[in-house]
Amino acid sequence: MDSVKVVISNDQKNVKVPTGIRLLIRRCCHAVLELENFEGSAEVSVRFVNNEQIHELNNTYRNIDRETDVLSFPLGENGVFDVNLDTGAKMLGDIVISMEKAVEQAKLYNHPLQREIGFLTVHSMLHLLGYDHEAGGIEEVRMREKEETVLTRIGWKRDNSYYMGDE
Repeated sequence: MDSVKVVISNDQKNVKVPTGIRLLIRRCCHAVLELENFEGSAEVSVRFVNNEQIHELNNTYRNIDRETDVLSFPLGENGVFDVNLDTGAKMLGDIVISMEKAVEQAKLYNHPLQREIGFLTVHSMLHLLGYDHEAGGIEEVRMREKEETVLTRIGWKRDNSYYMGDE
């Protein structure tokens, strides 16, 4: 992997985005691509929204009339991605995270918001690379294993501890 450009935007005002979240998201994106032995440069967009906004997106693009925690909009299929003609980077797609839902789930699972956002980012990155858990079975197991591997590599183990290293 050459370089990873992660464009992060905050389009909601309901939840204050904690310090360090943008760095965490970039680390998650990089770690997934490293695990997958991704070749070349990549670009990813991550957008924070509220429950109302993600509900609307979920209804429009998936015909599911409720909010969700994260949506993935891949720009590639079977390892073939659109390419940014200016940079030559493969455009993987867009990740949309509901900050309100992330807060709810962090409380529900009794772990920090940072761990929840890290998980949602890793989960979505795997979707952008073609992984799918919707049908269950071995594909779901494979995706869950990769999620835990990446989260462990960046310091989020199942015991909910987080270690950023020297950064």
